[in-house]
Amino acid sequence: MPRRRKGIQFSRIYTFSCIRSSFKEDYSQIGQSGYSRIVYCNDYENPQAASLNYGKNYVSTTKYTMANFIPKSLFEQFRRVANVYFIVVACVSFSPLAPYRAVSVVVPLTIVIGATMAKEAVEDWRRKKQDIEVNNRKVKVYGNNHAFHQTKWKELRVGDLVKVEKDEFFPADLLLLSSSYDDGICYVETMNLDGETNLKLKQGLGVTSALRDESSFHQFKALIKCEDPNEHLYSFIGSLNYDEIHHPLSPQQILLRDSKLRNTDYIYGVVIFTGHDTKVMQNATDPPSKRSNIERKMDKIIYVLFSILVFIASVGSVFFGFRTKEDFSNGRFKRWYLRPDDSTALFDPRKAALAAFFHFLTCLMLYGYFIPISLYVSIEIVKVIQSIFINCDQEMYFEEADKPAQARTSNLNEELGQVHTILSDKTGTLTCNSMEFLKCSIAGIAYGRGITIEEDAMARRIKDDKPGLQDSPSHIREHINELVDSRTPIKGFNFRDERIMNGQWVNEPQSDVIQKFSRVLALCHTAIPEVDNESGEISYEAESPDEAVFVIAAKVLGFEFYKRTQTSISLHELDSNTGSRVDRSYKLLHVLEFSSSRKRMSVIVRNEENQLLLLCKGADSVMFERLAEDGRMFEAKTKDHISEYAEAGLRTLVIAYRELGEEEYRIWQEEFLKAKNSVSADRDSMVDAATDRIERGLILLGATAVEDKLQKGVPECIEKLAHAGIKIWVLTGDKMETAVNIGYACSLLRQGMKQIVITLDSPEINALEKEGDKEAIAKASHESIAKQIHEGKSQVSSGKESSVAFALVIDGNSLAFALMGNLESLFLDLAIDCASVICCRSSPKQKALVTRLVKMGTRKTTLAIGDGANDVGMLQEADIGVGISGVEGMQAVMSSDFAISQFCFLERLLLVHGHWCYRRIAMMVCYFFYKNMTFGFTLFCFEAYTSFSGQPAYNDWYMSFYNVFFTSLPVIALGVFEQDVSARLCLQFPLLYQEGVQNVLFRWLRIFAWIFNGVCSSVIIFFFTTHSILHQAFRGDGRVAGSEVLAVTMYTCVVWTVNCQMALSLNYFTWVHHILIWGSILFWYIFLAIYGSIPPTISTSAYKVLVEACGSSPLYWLSTLLVVVSALVPFVSYSAFQTRFFPMYHNIIQRQGLKGSALRASVGFSGSGKAKIRHLKEKLWNRRS
Repeated sequence: MPRRRKGIQFSRIYTFSCIRSSFKEDYSQIGQSGYSRIVYCNDYENPQAASLNYGKNYVSTTKYTMANFIPKSLFEQFRRVANVYFIVVACVSFSPLAPYRAVSVVVPLTIVIGATMAKEAVEDWRRKKQDIEVNNRKVKVYGNNHAFHQTKWKELRVGDLVKVEKDEFFPADLLLLSSSYDDGICYVETMNLDGETNLKLKQGLGVTSALRDESSFHQFKALIKCEDPNEHLYSFIGSLNYDEIHHPLSPQQILLRDSKLRNTDYIYGVVIFTGHDTKVMQNATDPPSKRSNIERKMDKIIYVLFSILVFIASVGSVFFGFRTKEDFSNGRFKRWYLRPDDSTALFDPRKAALAAFFHFLTCLMLYGYFIPISLYVSIEIVKVIQSIFINCDQEMYFEEADKPAQARTSNLNEELGQVHTILSDKTGTLTCNSMEFLKCSIAGIAYGRGITIEEDAMARRIKDDKPGLQDSPSHIREHINELVDSRTPIKGFNFRDERIMNGQWVNEPQSDVIQKFSRVLALCHTAIPEVDNESGEISYEAESPDEAVFVIAAKVLGFEFYKRTQTSISLHELDSNTGSRVDRSYKLLHVLEFSSSRKRMSVIVRNEENQLLLLCKGADSVMFERLAEDGRMFEAKTKDHISEYAEAGLRTLVIAYRELGEEEYRIWQEEFLKAKNSVSADRDSMVDAATDRIERGLILLGATAVEDKLQKGVPECIEKLAHAGIKIWVLTGDKMETAVNIGYACSLLRQGMKQIVITLDSPEINALEKEGDKEAIAKASHESIAKQIHEGKSQVSSGKESSVAFALVIDGNSLAFALMGNLESLFLDLAIDCASVICCRSSPKQKALVTRLVKMGTRKTTLAIGDGANDVGMLQEADIGVGISGVEGMQAVMSSDFAISQFCFLERLLLVHGHWCYRRIAMMVCYFFYKNMTFGFTLFCFEAYTSFSGQPAYNDWYMSFYNVFFTSLPVIALGVFEQDVSARLCLQFPLLYQEGVQNVLFRWLRIFAWIFNGVCSSVIIFFFTTHSILHQAFRGDGRVAGSEVLAVTMYTCVVWTVNCQMALSLNYFTWVHHILIWGSILFWYIFLAIYGSIPPTISTSAYKVLVEACGSSPLYWLSTLLVVVSALVPFVSYSAFQTRFFPMYHNIIQRQGLKGSALRASVGFSGSGKAKIRHLKEKLWNRRS
């Protein structure tokens, strides 16, 4: 519907008001280090402006350039250990030491490296195209002809005067001069900067707000002195020298690049920072590099394989040295047919040690197939496809917001299956961050009859404790719901109380206090009214959901905010005397804005009776200490009500006011404006000190209670994750009572759990705080926390015998001491032993510190999940960061590794995709090492068979294409499609997730078992092949098999064995697996036929070997069948034995999961995952016996 905005002018509303003061401003910082930037505005001909040589507005976000792509990309590729080895081998292969032709090594390496470089080039080209599009956008610039003309963004210079129109992006960091509004305000959308969708209000200086057309800029020239380029988005220090008068600048005059102009026809601005000097580009740093545990372990396995390679090369070289030395004895050559008398240094028996060294180098190249050349590129391909599956999962698509899940990185897919601890924010993560005004306390009287989900949970706990108790708030909720259903619902308002609704508050004993309370709600905010032209309905655009809720509540109670101008706020009020609706206007003098450190917000207004009023709302932790002695009339009852509201899981704010004297206000305003106009490093502290002095001596009116409901499915999700054995911590800024009851409502805390509460809220600490001795307070607090932690550990130790689950609850002040060096490890030990942990009153920094403590202390995978900018540190610190794309903007999402729109989707992300990805990558890597060991060890066996001559068993191109074509595609299919159980069973049996947490599939024993399996297969293939075809006639004419026939037969057996091994390892067959597994085997025969038809100068030993020798020989086909079956027998036997007598948990589910729920199990909130799995195996064994 079309909307219009009431005439709004904000010249003097905010604390950033630019009021020309009579005192001398402080510009002490300007000109010093970090504050040396000088901008000549609209002064192109000034030679000093040209000498500054600031950069142009061209930006580049690409990783490479045309000049550095090849060297830089190659450097990135050869940071991997395996690639360094292969490039060394490729270089040495051009020497006589090489056992094969150089081209057979260089081509596969080029293919693998080239494919990865091509991927990098495509990704960087996409970034390049985005840069080209941005740099060539058009903007209007004021030129020497005194008119605006179109120019490209990249051609802007510092000092240029630009005009930006509605819905256009700002091309650089600008100083706002004026706008289409009379007083120079404009509305800005900063989604590209911080992800927030709420519009921000910007305000130009009063001295420049009259510059509103081209002619007014004809004589405009000014000088800006300000801070140097930096990454701080929300701060700016500078001054504008215009008409020889200094005017202080603040962030409210700065328009940042990539923000968008909204709801404003146009603005005029001066370019301050361009290109990479802009704040958004200064913030464009790479996120912290994260690698998965499997990837880190994979590097260690490469070192192990390289060690094995060096070992067997050394063994071969030693034997070669001895045999070569024995060729010359007593002046005679033993193996005279090898012509050792006419050999080079590579085989000279008179220099056996040197020949052995050269043989060692040859072996390093020959056995290089132990190291899988295509491992890294294959894993990258698999992870990208896995990420696509996550993005396309319809079960994680939130239809209401049209937001699917998003894997923002593919590096950590398998980490999702190994999460040991989840650290979660509460507001907006567990809850909807969609506020509803539910209850309030006014003049010591509680109003509001709504029942929260937390109160329902509390009622269930009470009923469980006292079975005879029948009535519970659940029945009241049903009744309340009936009343609510009979009324027209109002978004953000779920308050029901006939005593003060519909104007009935005038009949209450404390009606005057209710009136003042409602006025504070209607006036103390920064919301903006929007009027629908068709219906006349007024809606509000506020900076936070809480603020909009309070304005709506005031409207329903009879105090409707409908208009604001540059100096006033207007209300439709219910007159308590006449009962009629009257219009009242309040002169708005100052807004003292909310901040996380102040925890309160105030406005100073003058009413129609000429009274000066300070209206304030804030957290109880800072408000009660600011009350006047005669303003505490309702303090005790209000505190009781706040405690009740907190126990019900509601967010509370205290409402208060005071009258100001004229002289008091005049003195304070002078001090306050001096602080605001200061351009110095301590400006913020001066402003805080001034606001602190005026916000005292308050008179208490009451408190509000707002409900932030749990997201759908949160309790079920947390319960399922807990049953999977994942520990869950909640880090929240809420009060302890609120956090505990939210914990019960979302199943984080459960009936029967014992709570360990660590807090500094004790009489001894409170008494010391009143005395004000900081050292004594710190010492006593430290001792108190240490004592409570030791007592908690004693409780946990005694409770282990009875398998009682514990929950740890700690507040922010206590957490600060618990994170100190000597208590840190004790606190972590206690927390690890608890099933659930809740950290209350936590600051963003504390969230990050706790996350780091858990990650470093447990050495297990940690996952942090949050939705706001205050969660960014936590997300980046954790091994995996998951952002919730909620109503607090997208900053958390932009800093995350994975993004989901609802907390409940975390269940599927971890238990299904996490489990699958972990299993797929673990199996894929193990299989890679198996197939390379199977192939590589046949080379060693053949060399031993030929007296360690360094002769390769196979044709050069057989070896080169082994990893690239004949065995690589099936393993990619394994990494993409393998499933041990279905998604339904993953969710039905959450304990299956413990296979990843305990790293069952990628522990060293399992890795070496696969390597040993490869060695066994290799030995069987070699000896069975040689004994089956070398000692009898092979061809139809009676000729025996030569080395070329042995090579083809042995290679055929290797290809068949490793691909059949893949087929036997799979739990989930698809048509893709069939095509790639059997197709890879078929492709070997096709390749052999085609390659063998090429003249022998190229095909060498492969010339017509299939067509003329192997293909027509029944012995070739029978040997292949016999050898392949024999090579697979050990694995099949072991698998059958292990599944029958020592089944893994997924084996149990596969065999018994569909027979009912008898074997369902979970770790729950207590117990060990290993113990539970062992119990299940015992149960299965007993059932069989």
